[in-house]
Amino acid sequence: MTSSNVMRFMVGFYILLFFGYLFGPLIMMGAAAFNESPFPQVVPWEGFTMKWFGQLAQDDQMIEGITNSLIIGLGVVCLSVPISLAAAVMMGQIYERLRPYYYVIVVSPVLTPGVILGISTLVFWDRLGVLAEAEYESIFYNGMFLSVVGQSTFISAYCMLVFMARLQRFDRTQEEAALDLGATHVQVFWKILIPFLRPAIFSAAILAFLTSFENYNTTVFTIQAESTLTTVLAGKVRMGTQPDLSALAVIIVMITLIGAVTHEIMRRREMAREEAAREEAMRADEKIDKTLGAKPIAATN
Repeated sequence: MTSSNVMRFMVGFYILLFFGYLFGPLIMMGAAAFNESPFPQVVPWEGFTMKWFGQLAQDDQMIEGITNSLIIGLGVVCLSVPISLAAAVMMGQIYERLRPYYYVIVVSPVLTPGVILGISTLVFWDRLGVLAEAEYESIFYNGMFLSVVGQSTFISAYCMLVFMARLQRFDRTQEEAALDLGATHVQVFWKILIPFLRPAIFSAAILAFLTSFENYNTTVFTIQAESTLTTVLAGKVRMGTQPDLSALAVIIVMITLIGAVTHEIMRRREMAREEAAREEAMRADEKIDKTLGAKPIAATN
């Protein structure tokens, strides 16, 4: 056996070990969701069943947590995406010397522990409620609202990084040409910048929703008397895992895979359209060059 064969064997073994470590627990949990055993296990196999999915659908506490997580996730998307878009656009408008300081300020929530964000959000809005002499049923003490605000403080920073990566490929001469032709800044924003940022907007919205859906550290302090999927799961795990939790994991994994595949298909189609547009523009430029480069045949007397 040569050294190259040994190296290929070691690399293949490492890759197999890595993916086994990464996907092994998911496979075991997925199999446990279809096992007849009342405990989440694969061995011994007691028979195939789908009853744990039905039991999950009848768990009112779990359904309430999922519903609240979906509502909070949509709220975070509606709040985080506009804020992050404005922050990313502002990055290219301020003076170059101020950009490092601005970047540190807007990204700092990512470096702040979620526990600190949750507690600070709760205390801040509680103080505002006291100053406004608001009642406990008001928005200042609403767990759903506080969760949306608290999560958006750091999720906006993640979304901003997505927009910044997209804006690095943006040709500023398009804006200048539109302004020279009489377009207003609002028209340039809606007609040029937003269509260019459409893939980034979609990606930022998906990122914001998924990050909000699985967040626990910030939500556990801001949600108060309400519950989300993560807080319900944390409470159930303390009492011992059950097969219906494995069924929930299977559903979440399947939804995630479908979303990832859909996003990849849309991203590749967008890249294909951009490539086709560039090729069409190159062909048009070549056609113009040939037309302008053709010399007319001089008439002779």
